[in-house]
Amino acid sequence: MSFEPVLRELKFRNLTVKNRIFRSSISGRFDNYDGSGNQARINWETKFARGGCGAIITSFVPVSVRGRVVPGYATIDADDKIPFWRAVGAAVHEHGCKFILQLSHSGRQQDIAGVENQYRKALSSTGKVESFHGLLSQAMTKEEIRRTVDDFAEGARRAREAGLDGIELHSSHGYLFTQFFSSAINDRKDEYGGSLENRARFAREVVQAIRRKVGDDFHLQVKISGQDWNNAVFFWEPKGDGLPESTQICKWMVEDGVDAIHISTGNMFPHPRLPMGPFPAREGVKWYDTMLSSGLHTHRVYSFFRNPLKRPIFNYLWERTQERHDRIEGANLADCKKIRDAVRPIAPDVPVICTGGFQTGRVIAEAIERGDCDAVSIARPLIANNDMVKYFERGEELPDKLKCTYCNKCLINILENPLACYELSRFDNDYDRMIAQAMTVYQPKPFN
Repeated sequence: MSFEPVLRELKFRNLTVKNRIFRSSISGRFDNYDGSGNQARINWETKFARGGCGAIITSFVPVSVRGRVVPGYATIDADDKIPFWRAVGAAVHEHGCKFILQLSHSGRQQDIAGVENQYRKALSSTGKVESFHGLLSQAMTKEEIRRTVDDFAEGARRAREAGLDGIELHSSHGYLFTQFFSSAINDRKDEYGGSLENRARFAREVVQAIRRKVGDDFHLQVKISGQDWNNAVFFWEPKGDGLPESTQICKWMVEDGVDAIHISTGNMFPHPRLPMGPFPAREGVKWYDTMLSSGLHTHRVYSFFRNPLKRPIFNYLWERTQERHDRIEGANLADCKKIRDAVRPIAPDVPVICTGGFQTGRVIAEAIERGDCDAVSIARPLIANNDMVKYFERGEELPDKLKCTYCNKCLINILENPLACYELSRFDNDYDRMIAQAMTVYQPKPFN
């Protein structure tokens, strides 16, 4: 079988990628507590470059310590971080793969505050308590907004000085940009709240500040949720924004100078529709306890994991809005196509990338050929098969026994363990073999 559309190079205004497979933003807590990086991160990113991906989008890279989701992720909050990111980029480039740094800020979605943030509320568009975990926050002052805009611009400058190929703004999944975009979250009464134009103001100011800082010839893309699905778990919550609002935001982003749009879904992470599939509640009993001090409702969530009688209730609430299992792959394509069709007339040279459970070459090729998207980004199925692209290059699909099962065990293990595939059936029920695979991120070792 030929997967030529998947393997075709993709040209952006300021970047050319060798194929249409992007490793989406995902990483383990491999880096140092203080935000510096180490060899494990280099090993991790190199896995996917060696496996044939056209480009890698890094994990959540905070532009400030105040905006990190959890400790153990490398930051880009100071110039002393530039040499490390230069080393990561160089290792990835050896395999002909591009490296795009995802600039991010947690806002109120700060899962594990860390010692620096433990005794202060997270910054957000709002002071409302987040509904799922009960995470606390405080509404940013205009001065804090201005400083955060500058933090993003400086992060972009550092990425460029590190010789990386571009940046992505993480404007989806409930992090800070989403907290401004979403009518279900943003309750401000000033020029950053109310109308959609006001709620998009912060993100637009960041894009404009980045362009002033790095110029027009450095790749800049934006990741955005096509729909909020704010009431996906708790049906009594407001629904939040839908396609009309996100489509308009994408148009504004293009006007302000972004080179690509990356479509996802949901206004928190994890979300019933991202990553789709069951929530591994049984696994959650083992690893979720690390979050018990993070929010007002985390004990409530944990009690549903621990209690066999409550667990079916949680599973029902979590899965009630999901598509059927056989539609997990490409579940965001319909939203992506509508946004692409709306943006293309005003910006034909701005490609649109779609994420959402992709792992079948035929599905990806057909989506590109139909014009649903220009490329796809993949996270968990690539954790299961780092060399997925090599199969496509040989004209093969992944064998069924190797495919990602969408079990999401990798998701819950990330809280305390190395990020890897933890579906034992994929390793012929050989536990030692599974753990050995997980530990490959520490090879080569930083010290011999």
